[in-house]
Amino acid sequence: MRALLSVASRDGISAFARGLQALAIEVYATDGTRDHLAQDGIETQPVSALTGSEAFLGGQVKTFHPSIYAGILARRDKPEQLAELEAQGIAPIDLVAVNVKPFGSEVGKHAVAVDQAVEMIDVGGAALLSAAARNAAGVVVLSSPDHYPRVLAEIKERGMVSAELRAKLAAEAYATIAAYHAEIAAYLNQLTSTTYPKRLAMVLEKVTDLRYGENPHQTAAFYRETTHRSGTLADATLIQGGEPSFNNLLDLDAAYRVATDFTTPTVCISKHTDPVGIASGDDLVEAYRRAVETDPVASYGAIVAVNRTMDGPTAREVSNSSYEAVIAPGYDESALMTLAQKPALEVLAVPANPTDGLSDYGIAKLDFKRVAGGLLLETMDELGLDGLQLHVVTKRRPTLEELTDLLFAWRAVRHVRSNAIVLAKNAATVGIGTGQPNRLTSVEIALHRAGDRAKLAVMASDAYFPFPDAMQLAAMAGITAIIQPGGSIRDEMAIELADRHHIAMVFTGRRHFRH
Repeated sequence: MRALLSVASRDGISAFARGLQALAIEVYATDGTRDHLAQDGIETQPVSALTGSEAFLGGQVKTFHPSIYAGILARRDKPEQLAELEAQGIAPIDLVAVNVKPFGSEVGKHAVAVDQAVEMIDVGGAALLSAAARNAAGVVVLSSPDHYPRVLAEIKERGMVSAELRAKLAAEAYATIAAYHAEIAAYLNQLTSTTYPKRLAMVLEKVTDLRYGENPHQTAAFYRETTHRSGTLADATLIQGGEPSFNNLLDLDAAYRVATDFTTPTVCISKHTDPVGIASGDDLVEAYRRAVETDPVASYGAIVAVNRTMDGPTAREVSNSSYEAVIAPGYDESALMTLAQKPALEVLAVPANPTDGLSDYGIAKLDFKRVAGGLLLETMDELGLDGLQLHVVTKRRPTLEELTDLLFAWRAVRHVRSNAIVLAKNAATVGIGTGQPNRLTSVEIALHRAGDRAKLAVMASDAYFPFPDAMQLAAMAGITAIIQPGGSIRDEMAIELADRHHIAMVFTGRRHFRH
């Protein structure tokens, strides 16, 4: 047997090469891999011993040779092809271990000019993997060090690698090539501002298998985007507690997105991907207490997210209630000691966003909705308050306090499923209506949850009011100001009703549906 080694990652390669040689397998290696093995006292034969020529074009051309590809591609079950090899003096290559030079992870570390990025593309490695995977019936292809031990074990025990494992390794090799080329395409699409290419290839790498999906009879796994550079749930560190479930991951993500959408200290309590309570304050503990007040009953068994390093006082408040998980950008020592007293509580920390100004690219800039047979893609629903043109449409203008609460409610409402209604007072939600087919029902739910706290509160609606009946309810409950997109054919009726009840109303001209 003959093996060809050409690896960008040196992990485990020395032990693998030694293991191959111990099994009387001839080992050939490209220059960089060969030099690394030599430093570990492992002598291998150069690729030039197979090709009869040295590498050139700065090492770009070293394995592109008939002696290499014929040795890999020749079918072992076709005597005529083996005879051709023998006539040409070419030896079969039975094992190919190649991992391509990293691309996506490298362009994600720092700004890379296009000419430099092109030089990083590993053409030879991808071609070797493709050829070896194509002939998996007779060739073992390894694209990752993970399988080195198992391959050695099977050769030692059986004298060969099983057909089942060869097929699995071939599938992994093709997936590696596809992902590699997809990352390159995403980088180039970014340079040309191509948001929706004719063919969109998504690159996801597995984070972990999950116990089950939304329900116990469903299997599930968690994958992360390789083109996402900002700190996200997929990069979070589990500090304590068990691995989060499928549903907890959904809620963790939803809660953390809400909390980090605000610049002041903010807490979001979330359940079933909808916020139960949101509040901002001078410090986290104040924000937490007011977020809980929105709906203390629904907060039971929910997720808590904060947008600041969690401190001891906030952790003590959190530990006094029953939650599934907590997520934050960090925790001080006092907070960790307090939360450790509840070992079943899942505690996650999200890494900070990079400070080098790099942006996400590829699918990281897009949002997805699954439909039968395909995907719907759209750009993210960014709030864009800086460019938001607020238009006061009523006789009374909102006071400064009302305007502050209106902007808070408007920022919060885009995170609530449609039809969405948020009631807020003093930078905290007091009632939330979500996921109803009728906007009037959403208002009723929000007012019911708020109770007496609706008096002197403001209201945000993610879309216009098709009829003034919902606004009439809000006015009777004591709502003093409303923010909504506007755009209904009955806007004048809504404005007239607001003026009649001395309600200040602001149109944004922007809708925030979330299905």
